[in-house]
Amino acid sequence: MTERWGKNALLEQLQADGLTTMFGNPGTVEQGLLDAVEQHSGFDYVLALQETVAVGIADGYARATAGPALVQLHTGVGLGNGIGMLYQAMRGHSPLVVIAGEAGVRYDAMDSQMATDLVAMARPVTKYATRVTHPDSLLRVMRRAVKTAMTEPRGPVFVALPMDVLDAVNTEQATPSTIPSRAVQPVEAELDRAVAALRGARNPIILMGDGVSVSGAQRELTRVAEALGAPVWGLDNSELNMDTRHPLHRGQLGHMFGAVSRKVVADADAVLIVGTYTFPEVFPELANPFAAHAKIVHVDLDDYEIAKNFPVDVALVADPKATLAAFADRLGAPAEPAAAPMWTPPALTAESPLIEHLSAALAATAGDDLVLFDEALTASPGLLSHLPPHVPGNYFLTRGGSLGIGIPGAIGAKIARPDATVVGVTGDGGSMYTIQALWTAARYGVAAKFVICNNQRYQLLDLNIEQYWRDSGIASHTHPSGFDLTGPDISFVDLAKGLGVEALRVDRPEQVEPAVRKMLDHDGPFLIDLETV
Repeated sequence: MTERWGKNALLEQLQADGLTTMFGNPGTVEQGLLDAVEQHSGFDYVLALQETVAVGIADGYARATAGPALVQLHTGVGLGNGIGMLYQAMRGHSPLVVIAGEAGVRYDAMDSQMATDLVAMARPVTKYATRVTHPDSLLRVMRRAVKTAMTEPRGPVFVALPMDVLDAVNTEQATPSTIPSRAVQPVEAELDRAVAALRGARNPIILMGDGVSVSGAQRELTRVAEALGAPVWGLDNSELNMDTRHPLHRGQLGHMFGAVSRKVVADADAVLIVGTYTFPEVFPELANPFAAHAKIVHVDLDDYEIAKNFPVDVALVADPKATLAAFADRLGAPAEPAAAPMWTPPALTAESPLIEHLSAALAATAGDDLVLFDEALTASPGLLSHLPPHVPGNYFLTRGGSLGIGIPGAIGAKIARPDATVVGVTGDGGSMYTIQALWTAARYGVAAKFVICNNQRYQLLDLNIEQYWRDSGIASHTHPSGFDLTGPDISFVDLAKGLGVEALRVDRPEQVEPAVRKMLDHDGPFLIDLETV
């Protein structure tokens, strides 16, 4: 067995798993590891100026590669900074492998500076959280973490790394982690039972989520939808699970109020839920929204989510791709879905919102390799007005509820796919959670492009409180002052340039197309501050 320091053995293990890009922010208790990273060939360290940014970049990287991403945080204070973005990664099932240093196992009894229970902090926002306490199990624990992150349902994991473990001699062998396959299909009798519940329905509906994308089941889902003639709605739906131009695609159900989902599903006599749970709203319906006579079939690899809130008739813990293919064959669906119909973009006029002008300009100039990272929120319908997502892996929507993913997510996606045109779109409020990510893009020459939809408000909160007033019988009145982002106005052009990124302001329709061309032609990161008031 080869003897070397634990920190060097750790890097060998990470390299064996292909985790050779580390997104992080350094600290004293990680200094030995980061020194080893500098000496170890084949590793790239991507510095972020704050831990939220590091997690956000890693999340974008993981989504663009459909693989794991490595994050280094600085003990308890750094983990605390990153927890909001880790929550987003957990809700979105991003396979992040997060490590954080600490002073050492030998100091456990001292309750000294920066001492805290890192595992307890990380557990609520990860799939698995642990601490290495003995040098001889360092690589064993890391392999377990990578396996857990990448096994469906995927999710972030956390490993605390005491300095004295990393500085001890290690003789473990570095070998690639084993990732179990869960490409399983139900037995014939269960498949027949599910299809019997769906066949012959007069008013079927399909509810889809990101488990479809992870499984690569877009084609199979479309075959089933066409065979049933069922409209398809997205729930927990942040990636391309179905061509949005397809006539059966109906869009997203609301993530805020359960009444929206209830209205959509109330009349269905058969419901196929696949790759998601019901229902991912902030204020969900407590009563069962499905009709009493409706037959419910739920397919997912996450057994916890199946029938979590409402009973179902057929519950299948199975791979969506294989299972939907079997459904389609039993329903007599053609081997290939129907070709997407010709799609006509909406008319554009001088009165159209600037975000629609931007969408049209991107559609006309960006090309087929355009990757959108969408945190536009209230501006998202306008952003997609001329850019309907239809290519798997080229559209990523924010998820989980924490603001700030738009800029760092686009940076991570561009690092993962350097030859693609990557545009991150966010709001003025959301951008300020992670604006320092622009510095990382400038430092490493990451030529992602950014658009800030600047309406000088947290406009989503305006819409939500108006709904709350209506539901509560409260007369409309002035919105809380905390929703307003004016006084002083934020100069995003100055902020971007101060962080090393070229930028310009767009506030008139005739400025949009030249600005988009300049952004796309620029050799490096570029930001457009787009007025959307």
